[in-house]
Amino acid sequence: MDLMTLLPSYYAENTTMGELQNILSTDINILAANFDETIDQCFIETATALLSRYESIYGLEVDVSKSNTFRRERIKAKIRGIGTVTKQMIVDVAKAYSNGEVEVIEDNSNYRFTVKFVGTLGIPCNMADLTLTIEEIKPAHLSFDFEYIYRTHQVLSVYTHEQLSAYTHSQLREGVIT
Repeated sequence: MDLMTLLPSYYAENTTMGELQNILSTDINILAANFDETIDQCFIETATALLSRYESIYGLEVDVSKSNTFRRERIKAKIRGIGTVTKQMIVDVAKAYSNGEVEVIEDNSNYRFTVKFVGTLGIPCNMADLTLTIEEIKPAHLSFDFEYIYRTHQVLSVYTHEQLSAYTHSQLREGVIT
């Protein structure tokens, strides 16, 4: 902010006033930037320096070696996981990590459930952290596993061998085929 622009025009040639307003403008700009940074720290979505505080509040292990994006997602997943654990809560947590649709298949008689990734092909990134988060929120007596979706031979049978030879096995199972 340039405070000289707020003063009457007859101050434009006054060097003393110009210097004073320049000093005050600098201080105001620093104050405004610090204020904006303080406000950013109040929200998980924009926090950086205070992420470790949020992790501590929610009982998460502080790991500054992880990216801020990952740490924010983990905090938000933990917030979603507070209270009584429901099937929907586990779906929401898994969606937050996989960025795709998820189903939870309950097997109550065997005290277990399966998290099935139906919105993404293959194994989503960050499965170790998702596993850790589910372990933190699920009841201790339940076990769980994951189920992934891959392209099958039947799905690929519409292509010729020549068309498919341009792709690796991994790309055929879970990558983009054009």
